Amino acid sequence: MLGINALTFLEKEGFPLLKSYLAQNEKEAASRSLEIGYPVTLKISSPDMIHKTEAGGIRVSLKDEIEVRHAFRELVDSFSSSYPEKWLDGIIVQKQGSGIEVIVGMLKDLQFGPVLMFGLGGVFVEAMKDVSFRLIPINASDAKDMMEELKGYDILRRSRSGPIDLPAIEDFLLQFSRFIVLHPEVKEIDINPLFISSLGSGVQICDARIKVVK
Repeated sequence: MLGINALTFLEKEGFPLLKSYLAQNEKEAASRSLEIGYPVTLKISSPDMIHKTEAGGIRVSLKDEIEVRHAFRELVDSFSSSYPEKWLDGIIVQKQGSGIEVIVGMLKDLQFGPVLMFGLGGVFVEAMKDVSFRLIPINASDAKDMMEELKGYDILRRSRSGPIDLPAIEDFLLQFSRFIVLHPEVKEIDINPLFISSLGSGVQICDARIKVVK
């Protein structure tokens, strides 16, 4: 599952998401943007496209209806001309994310079972490869240790904008662990990015990719 399908699945499971809608035309995109509140992000939703950024399938920090309509046309035209053989669900209209980006994921090891991965997102993913791992299920102590093991832990702990909601990260990791235990059909999942903001603001999923055993 990719795009809006992955986001809808996670929302039904009670995970916190950035407000997101699927738009089929410019008018709907503009209407949803006004409902969400500017700035917004527009991105391609297609079951055939995993890496939207590399494919030029995202437009960020759109501040008004004119920018939204232009971005919508641009995304649809670019997708249609570059990938005529691929299916387009529509364009996701999403509240612009803010805060520190982290990644949360799970893959199933043939010997040990589901393994939880947590790390810094954004530029830090490639630059630092700063991640920690635990076998699922985890407890509260595991969740805290996973954060503190990161080389970039100080980035989480000492944001320029003030205290980051570290308790919300712990809660999310525990929720994620419980979700995996309850859903053995989920073979692999990648949440990237997950936005973390100031203390008390919680966390919000921006994008996700899910593989399910059929």
